[in-house]
Amino acid sequence: MNSPIIQLLVLAGIAIFLIWRLRNVLGTREGFEKPAVPQKPAHSDPRPEFEVIEGGPDRDITDHVAEGSPEAEALAQMKRVEPAFSVTDFVQGARSAYEMIVTGFDKGDLDGLKPLLDEDVYASFAEAVRAREEQGLKIESEFVGVRETVIREVSFQRDSNLAEVTMRFVGELTSVVRNAEGDIVEGSPSAIKRQTDVWTFARTMGAADPNWRLVATGS
Repeated sequence: MNSPIIQLLVLAGIAIFLIWRLRNVLGTREGFEKPAVPQKPAHSDPRPEFEVIEGGPDRDITDHVAEGSPEAEALAQMKRVEPAFSVTDFVQGARSAYEMIVTGFDKGDLDGLKPLLDEDVYASFAEAVRAREEQGLKIESEFVGVRETVIREVSFQRDSNLAEVTMRFVGELTSVVRNAEGDIVEGSPSAIKRQTDVWTFARTMGAADPNWRLVATGS
Protein backbone atom coordinates (compact mmCIF):
# COMPACT_ATOMS: atom_id res chain seq x y z
CA MET A 1 0.00 0.00 0.00
CA ASN A 2 1.31 3.37 -0.92
CA SER A 3 2.42 5.70 1.84
CA PRO A 4 -0.02 8.53 0.82
CA ILE A 5 -2.97 6.13 1.10
CA ILE A 6 -1.86 5.05 4.57
CA GLN A 7 -1.59 8.72 5.66
CA LEU A 8 -5.08 9.45 4.28
CA LEU A 9 -6.59 6.52 6.21
CA VAL A 10 -4.92 7.67 9.42
CA LEU A 11 -6.25 11.21 9.03
CA ALA A 12 -9.75 9.92 8.29
CA GLY A 13 -9.67 7.81 11.43
CA ILE A 14 -8.62 10.79 13.51
CA ALA A 15 -11.44 12.91 12.05
CA ILE A 16 -14.07 10.23 12.84
CA PHE A 17 -12.79 10.01 16.41
CA LEU A 18 -12.99 13.81 16.91
CA ILE A 19 -16.56 13.95 15.53
CA TRP A 20 -17.65 11.16 17.87
CA ARG A 21 -16.18 12.98 20.90
CA LEU A 22 -17.86 16.27 19.94
CA ARG A 23 -21.27 14.59 19.63
CA ASN A 24 -20.90 13.13 23.10
CA VAL A 25 -19.95 16.50 24.60
CA LEU A 26 -22.29 18.91 22.72
CA GLY A 27 -25.16 16.67 21.74
CA THR A 28 -27.04 17.11 18.48
CA ARG A 29 -29.42 19.73 17.02
CA GLU A 30 -32.02 19.03 14.40
CA GLY A 31 -33.56 21.98 12.56
CA PHE A 32 -34.32 25.35 14.31
CA GLU A 33 -34.96 25.01 18.01
CA LYS A 34 -37.83 27.08 19.41
CA PRO A 35 -36.83 29.83 21.84
CA ALA A 36 -37.53 29.19 25.48
CA VAL A 37 -40.96 30.41 26.54
CA PRO A 38 -40.81 32.58 29.68
CA GLN A 39 -42.82 31.09 32.50
CA LYS A 40 -45.48 33.24 34.16
CA PRO A 41 -45.08 33.68 37.88
CA ALA A 42 -47.31 31.56 40.02
CA HIS A 43 -48.96 34.62 41.57
CA SER A 44 -49.58 37.60 39.24
CA ASP A 45 -49.51 41.14 40.59
CA PRO A 46 -53.16 42.18 41.13
CA ARG A 47 -52.25 45.90 41.07
CA PRO A 48 -53.32 47.80 37.90
CA GLU A 49 -50.69 49.28 35.61
CA PHE A 50 -49.62 52.87 36.37
CA GLU A 51 -51.43 55.42 34.20
CA VAL A 52 -49.82 58.73 33.29
CA ILE A 53 -52.29 61.56 33.82
CA GLU A 54 -51.79 64.44 31.39
CA GLY A 55 -52.43 68.06 32.29
CA GLY A 56 -51.45 70.01 35.37
CA PRO A 57 -50.44 73.64 35.85
CA ASP A 58 -49.72 75.70 32.76
CA ARG A 59 -46.06 76.63 33.21
CA ASP A 60 -46.45 79.48 30.73
CA ILE A 61 -48.75 81.04 33.34
CA THR A 62 -47.25 79.86 36.64
CA ASP A 63 -43.78 81.03 35.60
CA HIS A 64 -45.11 84.59 35.90
CA VAL A 65 -47.95 84.59 38.45
CA ALA A 66 -48.88 82.41 41.41
CA GLU A 67 -50.84 79.25 40.67
CA GLY A 68 -54.51 79.60 41.59
CA SER A 69 -54.33 83.40 41.86
CA PRO A 70 -56.89 85.72 40.21
CA GLU A 71 -54.15 86.72 37.76
CA ALA A 72 -53.57 83.08 36.80
CA GLU A 73 -57.29 82.50 36.24
CA ALA A 74 -57.58 85.65 34.09
CA LEU A 75 -54.61 84.59 31.97
CA ALA A 76 -56.14 81.11 31.56
CA GLN A 77 -59.40 82.66 30.34
CA MET A 78 -57.44 84.76 27.85
CA LYS A 79 -55.73 81.63 26.51
CA ARG A 80 -59.09 79.89 26.11
CA VAL A 81 -60.26 82.70 23.86
CA GLU A 82 -56.93 82.88 22.02
CA PRO A 83 -55.04 79.56 22.34
CA ALA A 84 -51.98 80.94 20.54
CA PHE A 85 -51.48 83.59 23.23
CA SER A 86 -48.23 83.15 25.16
CA VAL A 87 -47.71 84.89 28.49
CA THR A 88 -43.93 84.57 28.13
CA ASP A 89 -44.00 86.19 24.69
CA PHE A 90 -46.21 88.96 26.04
CA VAL A 91 -43.82 89.71 28.92
CA GLN A 92 -40.87 89.83 26.53
CA GLY A 93 -42.80 92.09 24.16
CA ALA A 94 -43.85 94.40 27.01
CA ARG A 95 -40.22 94.65 28.06
CA SER A 96 -39.17 95.68 24.55
CA ALA A 97 -42.09 98.12 24.29
CA TYR A 98 -41.08 99.71 27.60
CA GLU A 99 -37.57 100.43 26.32
CA MET A 100 -38.89 101.79 23.01
CA ILE A 101 -41.44 104.08 24.67
CA VAL A 102 -39.06 105.44 27.32
CA THR A 103 -36.38 106.10 24.70
CA GLY A 104 -38.86 107.67 22.24
CA PHE A 105 -40.36 109.92 24.91
CA ASP A 106 -36.96 111.21 26.02
CA LYS A 107 -36.03 111.97 22.41
CA GLY A 108 -39.40 113.59 21.74
CA ASP A 109 -40.03 111.17 18.86
CA LEU A 110 -43.57 109.88 19.38
CA ASP A 111 -44.70 109.26 15.79
CA GLY A 112 -43.19 105.77 15.71
CA LEU A 113 -44.88 104.94 19.03
CA LYS A 114 -48.49 105.55 17.95
CA PRO A 115 -49.31 101.85 17.39
CA LEU A 116 -48.19 101.15 20.98
CA LEU A 117 -50.07 103.96 22.73
CA ASP A 118 -53.72 104.51 23.56
CA GLU A 119 -55.04 107.84 22.29
CA ASP A 120 -55.20 109.40 25.76
CA VAL A 121 -51.67 108.24 26.64
CA TYR A 122 -50.33 109.52 23.34
CA ALA A 123 -51.98 112.91 23.91
CA SER A 124 -50.48 113.10 27.43
CA PHE A 125 -46.99 112.23 26.17
CA ALA A 126 -47.26 114.71 23.30
CA GLU A 127 -48.30 117.50 25.69
CA ALA A 128 -45.31 116.77 27.97
CA VAL A 129 -42.90 116.84 25.01
CA ARG A 130 -44.42 120.11 23.76
CA ALA A 131 -44.13 121.76 27.19
CA ARG A 132 -40.50 120.63 27.42
CA GLU A 133 -39.67 122.11 24.03
CA GLU A 134 -41.36 125.41 24.91
CA GLN A 135 -39.04 125.70 27.91
CA GLY A 136 -36.03 125.05 25.70
CA LEU A 137 -35.22 121.83 27.55
CA LYS A 138 -33.77 118.72 25.96
CA ILE A 139 -33.28 115.27 27.43
CA GLU A 140 -30.23 113.20 26.55
CA SER A 141 -30.53 109.63 27.78
CA GLU A 142 -29.05 106.22 27.18
CA PHE A 143 -31.06 103.15 28.08
CA VAL A 144 -28.92 100.60 29.91
CA GLY A 145 -31.48 97.82 30.41
CA VAL A 146 -34.50 96.53 32.30
CA ARG A 147 -33.62 95.14 35.70
CA GLU A 148 -37.10 93.89 36.59
CA THR A 149 -40.23 92.94 34.64
CA VAL A 150 -43.14 91.69 36.77
CA ILE A 151 -46.84 91.14 36.17
CA ARG A 152 -48.73 93.05 38.86
CA GLU A 153 -52.39 92.64 37.90
CA VAL A 154 -54.45 90.97 35.20
CA SER A 155 -58.10 91.52 34.34
CA PHE A 156 -60.29 89.94 31.65
CA GLN A 157 -63.83 90.89 30.66
CA ARG A 158 -65.64 87.87 29.27
CA ASP A 159 -68.40 89.88 27.60
CA SER A 160 -66.00 91.95 25.48
CA ASN A 161 -62.81 89.79 25.64
CA LEU A 162 -60.92 92.91 26.72
CA ALA A 163 -57.73 92.03 28.59
CA GLU A 164 -55.62 94.36 30.70
CA VAL A 165 -52.20 93.46 32.12
CA THR A 166 -50.42 95.77 34.54
CA MET A 167 -46.63 95.47 34.53
CA ARG A 168 -43.99 96.78 36.90
CA PHE A 169 -40.71 97.75 35.24
CA VAL A 170 -37.45 98.79 36.86
CA GLY A 171 -35.24 100.31 34.18
CA GLU A 172 -31.67 101.53 34.33
CA LEU A 173 -30.50 104.49 32.27
CA THR A 174 -28.34 107.56 32.21
CA SER A 175 -30.16 110.84 31.71
CA VAL A 176 -29.40 114.55 31.68
CA VAL A 177 -31.61 117.56 31.01
CA ARG A 178 -30.00 120.46 29.15
CA ASN A 179 -31.33 124.01 28.74
CA ALA A 180 -31.34 126.04 25.55
CA GLU A 181 -27.68 126.97 26.13
CA GLY A 182 -26.68 123.32 26.44
CA ASP A 183 -25.96 123.47 30.15
CA ILE A 184 -26.93 120.51 32.32
CA VAL A 185 -29.74 121.47 34.67
CA GLU A 186 -30.52 117.98 35.91
CA GLY A 187 -28.88 114.55 35.96
CA SER A 188 -25.43 113.22 35.14
CA PRO A 189 -24.15 111.69 31.89
CA SER A 190 -22.19 109.03 33.80
CA ALA A 191 -24.51 108.14 36.69
CA ILE A 192 -26.84 105.20 36.12
CA LYS A 193 -30.21 105.75 37.76
CA ARG A 194 -33.07 103.35 38.33
CA GLN A 195 -36.54 104.27 37.16
CA THR A 196 -39.65 102.40 38.31
CA ASP A 197 -42.80 102.48 36.20
CA VAL A 198 -46.15 100.71 36.51
CA TRP A 199 -47.82 100.48 33.12
CA THR A 200 -51.05 98.87 31.97
CA PHE A 201 -51.39 97.32 28.51
CA ALA A 202 -54.74 96.40 26.95
CA ARG A 203 -55.94 94.36 23.99
CA THR A 204 -59.09 92.57 22.82
CA MET A 205 -58.28 88.86 22.79
CA GLY A 206 -59.08 87.09 19.53
CA ALA A 207 -58.98 90.32 17.55
CA ALA A 208 -57.09 90.54 14.24
CA ASP A 209 -54.92 93.37 15.57
CA PRO A 210 -52.08 91.72 17.54
CA ASN A 211 -50.82 94.96 19.13
CA TRP A 212 -51.12 95.61 22.84
CA ARG A 213 -51.49 99.30 23.68
CA LEU A 214 -50.32 101.24 26.69
CA VAL A 215 -53.48 102.58 28.33
CA ALA A 216 -52.22 103.82 31.72
CA THR A 217 -48.93 104.86 33.34
CA GLY A 218 -47.85 105.29 36.93
CA SER A 219 -44.91 104.78 39.25
